[in-house]
Amino acid sequence: MPRVAAKICGLSTPETLDAALAARAAHVGFVFFAKSPRNVTPDQARALATRAEGVARRVGVFVDPDDALLAVAIAAGLDAVQLHGDETPERTAAIRQRFSVETWKAIPVRTAADLTAAGRYRGAADRLLFDAKTPRGADLPGGLGLRFDWRLLEGYRHAAPWALSGGLDADNVAEAAGITGATLVDVSSGVESAAGVKDVDRIAAFCQAVGRL
Repeated sequence: MPRVAAKICGLSTPETLDAALAARAAHVGFVFFAKSPRNVTPDQARALATRAEGVARRVGVFVDPDDALLAVAIAAGLDAVQLHGDETPERTAAIRQRFSVETWKAIPVRTAADLTAAGRYRGAADRLLFDAKTPRGADLPGGLGLRFDWRLLEGYRHAAPWALSGGLDADNVAEAAGITGATLVDVSSGVESAAGVKDVDRIAAFCQAVGRL
């Protein structure tokens, strides 16, 4: 079993999803956020989730979602939800309990002080995702190709499993995993030819780089 697994996020077409599955990505992500160039409807997600069933874990990405959206999206065939907004520990725990679904919480990081937020989600989230903090006023909370200082996570320990995101690509993922000790790495813009446009060759190259770790 590989030491490090890959998640390809922001997939929106059958061709790019199939590329991720062929490259043995452990997780595939579908974005439910209208402002994102990677946004999918529940119907689109259902078609993609069906293709991935039993092959990779299917993760829906949300930004401060209401329960109505979560219900429809989860019914489309999600194995987990990833919360990428300002969801509090209480809201995160409530979603996890109400929908009985694996729940991830993104933690935006710029400085060591930002890591303290992770402790607040102990018992509320099944997994944390450390991502680069976006500039104030940005339309999107992630997927911008930004990275943070990976040394902040050197030797980091947390009670819950965690993943690394933010500015990863085939060229730097080995360095990132080596410094942080991450066992799950999440990429979106790093496998795109333009914002929201996944590239099948870059998906394959990223997964190959992860597979060598």
